[in-house]
Amino acid sequence: MDDGPADDAMIGRLQGLFGRRGTEAYLGEAVSVATHMLQCAALARVEGAPDSLVAAALLHDVGHITEPTDAYSPDDTTDHRHEEIGADFLRDHFPPNVVEPIRLHVAAKRYLCAVDPDYAARLSPASQHSLILQGGAMDGPEVAAFEREPFFREAVLVRQWDDAGKIRDLAVPSIDGYRALLETLIRQKQKITCESPRR
Repeated sequence: MDDGPADDAMIGRLQGLFGRRGTEAYLGEAVSVATHMLQCAALARVEGAPDSLVAAALLHDVGHITEPTDAYSPDDTTDHRHEEIGADFLRDHFPPNVVEPIRLHVAAKRYLCAVDPDYAARLSPASQHSLILQGGAMDGPEVAAFEREPFFREAVLVRQWDDAGKIRDLAVPSIDGYRALLETLIRQKQKITCESPRR
């Protein structure tokens, strides 16, 4: 199976997003959207995370920069649900162990606020504001439902890197340094799709 063109097309789209809209200010934070995601991926690599989680960290906020959604603003009064937009954008190209932690990383923030009394106070002001729009800390039934999600632990890890990846002027590799990793994961998704039984 010749997967090269499909790999190139998706990775080209991601590179374009990072290079174009990713340079926009991540309003309320000290870094751009792309720099934030690149820092999160670098943190995941330092901690020895598997490739799927490095990719999830790298792409977790891509929903902020896919048209027509705007990046977060501290003036927002509604939740853009960037986690769902990002997951939908990536789902046809990446396996569930990449996409699901991305889909769940906002829920992971709400979860951590519920199970760790000190967590909310450690959030940046921008993240505290978005937490209100996203529904605040989970209640008991929501916590139980979240813990039944197959990738909830992975989502919590992505969330923790998300909180840490906001350091001004921290040098990290560009998205080009993740090309081979992304190509491998795209091929994994293509293999899963090809092997799935037809109905």
